[in-house]
Amino acid sequence: MSKYLKDLPYSLLKIIEIIKGIASHLGYPTYLVGGFVRDLILKRENLDLDITTEGDGIRLAEELALKIEGKITRHLKFGTATVISPDGFKIDIATARKEFYPKPAVLPKVEFGSIKDDLARRDFTINALAVRIYPDGEDELIDFFSGYQDILKKKIRVLHNKSFIDDPTRILRAIRFEQRFDFHIEKDTLKLIKEAVSMKMFEKLSPHRLKDELILILKENNPIKYIVRIEELVGWKNLIPKLKLSKRKIDFLNSTKKTVDWYNQNFPHKRQLDVWLMYLICLLDGLDKEVLSCLLDKFSFSRGQIKRILSFINNKKVLKYKLKNKLKPSKVYQLLEPLSYEVILLIMAKFKNYRIKKNIEDFLKIYNNVRLNITGDDLKKLGIEAGPRYQYVLNKLLLEKLDRDIKTKKQEWEFVKRMIKQ
Repeated sequence: MSKYLKDLPYSLLKIIEIIKGIASHLGYPTYLVGGFVRDLILKRENLDLDITTEGDGIRLAEELALKIEGKITRHLKFGTATVISPDGFKIDIATARKEFYPKPAVLPKVEFGSIKDDLARRDFTINALAVRIYPDGEDELIDFFSGYQDILKKKIRVLHNKSFIDDPTRILRAIRFEQRFDFHIEKDTLKLIKEAVSMKMFEKLSPHRLKDELILILKENNPIKYIVRIEELVGWKNLIPKLKLSKRKIDFLNSTKKTVDWYNQNFPHKRQLDVWLMYLICLLDGLDKEVLSCLLDKFSFSRGQIKRILSFINNKKVLKYKLKNKLKPSKVYQLLEPLSYEVILLIMAKFKNYRIKKNIEDFLKIYNNVRLNITGDDLKKLGIEAGPRYQYVLNKLLLEKLDRDIKTKKQEWEFVKRMIKQ
């Protein structure tokens, strides 16, 4: 198994050796676990260490943080801690534990256990692997559930028959891993998914847990194939009432992806987009207003997220009507400047009209980059009192500059002076 470790960055290998030394000193059997081991086997980059110990996980983390001068965050209730190394590596350290579900779709009760207990509580066999790093044994692979073979066969398989009833979010995780790794969900697991969906297990799930899983899917690379697979296996209406993945919605999603790619290619230095939120808006577009309002409340989105969702839903028709005409630069600026980039690009993706696309492209490339040479201090020298009038004068100047050949500070002065006289 050490052949997989050898490809890790030297600084990460050094941290693993330090953990091994601390575990040896404390006498704690200690393991690399979960997705980190899976990605080692798949030769996929994953630099976030996931460690489980059959000892006191928090004490092991404290010793490590001291040794590497890292920052530690403790989670006493769960016996876990996170250490961030000086060069930015994240190391999650947990005490091995077992869990049981008091009732379906709720968070489990946890108590300390062995490495086998810890791996048995994982979602899929491919994530139930460990590499023993102490006691020494050539970095031995621990595989109680044939996860290594499932990786080789590109198979997603649950560990037990009640897995999706205990935790329905595992259905969405199965889809996420299937699409991310280009694996397939094996037939018995597929059957268990269909049974859990028919039992309406998602209705028993807390909204915030469902929301978190959906956001993780929407943050994946090219999540459209994930979205389509959810419709096939689960049906979006079972996650969000009255939502059906129509051909029109898929077209909107694909158009949004192309628009985001265009933006990233042409504006690499502008701010990063919340692309996951754009895909969510595509899905929510066309929902009944009452259903949408209930959903936004239930999922407890942030104020900024709700503002952008409603901004698109409420403004799309007006913007379509206005932007399809040839407009003065100042008018385009006034329509688009108050909106977030996510909303602007969604308008561009939604409506396949040349003039709409041209107006938005001109706004992003030209109008939104126009800057004034005159400042509030300059207005003060002209005897204008500080306050709302500053903003009014500067805004009028900016709109004039967008429409006319005003380039120099002198030309800006002349316009402002004429304005004051009037």
